[in-house]
Amino acid sequence: MSGAPLIAGVELGGTKCLCILARSPEEVVEEVRIATRDPAATLADIDAVLDRWHRETGFAAIGIASFGPLDVDPASPAYGSITATPKPGWSGTQLIKRWEKFGTPIGFDVDVVGAARAEQRWGAAQGLADLAYITVGTGIGVGPIIADRSIAARGHSEMGHTRVARLPGDDWPGSCPFHGDCAEGLASGSAIAARHGPGPVADDWPGWNAVEHALAMLVHNIFLSIQPRRILIGGGVAEGRPALIPAVRRRAIESLAGYHSADTLGDDYLVAPGLGPRAGPLGAIALGIAATIQMAR
Repeated sequence: MSGAPLIAGVELGGTKCLCILARSPEEVVEEVRIATRDPAATLADIDAVLDRWHRETGFAAIGIASFGPLDVDPASPAYGSITATPKPGWSGTQLIKRWEKFGTPIGFDVDVVGAARAEQRWGAAQGLADLAYITVGTGIGVGPIIADRSIAARGHSEMGHTRVARLPGDDWPGSCPFHGDCAEGLASGSAIAARHGPGPVADDWPGWNAVEHALAMLVHNIFLSIQPRRILIGGGVAEGRPALIPAVRRRAIESLAGYHSADTLGDDYLVAPGLGPRAGPLGAIALGIAATIQMAR
């Protein structure tokens, strides 16, 4: 055992929440999976887990990695809450104040920033102060970290909803209820399901061209706007299609056309997460660790 402090992590997702008590990826004490229902029932179940851990072992901090949008501005009266989310019943739900009763530091950010922090600490971005983590699942989120700080001002980054150049000849309207053909509306798991229809999606489905193109345009925009030293692509869609990342890498490099050092991008620039699907829950632990470090300064 490393002797590192125990951290209680809470990863809140749209369909499930995962409570994790750990010191590191190698030292996980317990994990508890909870179905996401309405806030009262879901958070009561999380409370019960955290209360038990606090009694039995204690913990040095809590890390909260949540679906969003979130209020991440410490100066805001609503700091620590979920804001206007499409998840029914969850808008305005306060998270940080609920768990201040434990008297520990609390790390709080969107789930994709948590995943980026986990990859930075233990995964495929170790040693890098500048990176972006893209998750391609039911939706698309981007967790950018620049100079070892997540990008947040009025709110956190929502690059998954940026507009992207369409594949020539593609006039499918997209599935995003807010923007139609933003990156999420063209390349998320929800978009793929809406465009393909019921049933499994074959490897040779023609719609993959539009998905790969939209993600490549997202990478193009991230590269030119914040110049991260590495971009990672995770999430269920990417995990289920190993050919996706190489295809997106090729299309993005072609689109960038050598501009602004793009001709130096190698196979290690756009990669899969080193932690795989564990980046999400371990992201909550990474946020908790970061909170203890910040408190000690």
